Amino acid sequence: MHIMEGQLPLIWSAFWFAFSIPVIIYGIYKLNKLVSERREVVPLIAVAGAFIFVLSSLKLPSAVTMSSSHPTGTGLSAILFGPAITSVLGVIVLLYQALLLSHGGLSTLGANTASMAIIGPFIAYIFYKSASKAGMNFYLNVFLATALADLATYIVTSLQLALAYHGDYGSYLESFAYFAGIFALTQIPVAIMEGALTALIMKYVIQIKSDTLIDLKVLSASAVTRLKETME
Repeated sequence: MHIMEGQLPLIWSAFWFAFSIPVIIYGIYKLNKLVSERREVVPLIAVAGAFIFVLSSLKLPSAVTMSSSHPTGTGLSAILFGPAITSVLGVIVLLYQALLLSHGGLSTLGANTASMAIIGPFIAYIFYKSASKAGMNFYLNVFLATALADLATYIVTSLQLALAYHGDYGSYLESFAYFAGIFALTQIPVAIMEGALTALIMKYVIQIKSDTLIDLKVLSASAVTRLKETME
């Protein structure tokens, strides 16, 4: 997903920075507010950030030479803390990866932030909340929300590349289909594996941090009780 340094025209780099910066500013406000009100969540925030860093650093070969394929790890944070805070964790990870791992780039940081740290987590959060209200099984909900965040990230990346390079691959739609089709070969199985891993991690979080999940309104007290009963 990480679009490499210098692979977007200046106008599109500027556009995605303009899109991402207001969300990051709002996310910083939300993060500061959460930490000041609930200091006990700091270790969980750190775990969520580390999860994003580790998973999104696992680069896989991709036929799209301007980018790469990998898990995103943002679904867990989106479910726990919402998309705004996740955008802050995501941009920190992307910045470190660009500077230390040559994974992505500074000129493409806005575009990579938009796809992986903003839109993907937003999709996960909306799906999780909607499915929770509809009464979906919790673990299935986490699995699908996480997988959708992953896939949404690559759909947005495909759009970003299509907008920048449509002349080389036909029309905008043809260009989008070209990039999305290539990403799908690796990303669909990756999204499934990431969804399953995140669901397993959430089972562990319920066991050790159920009170925090209730405080964050991720789960109700009754839902936590039911889930713990199924573990016995």
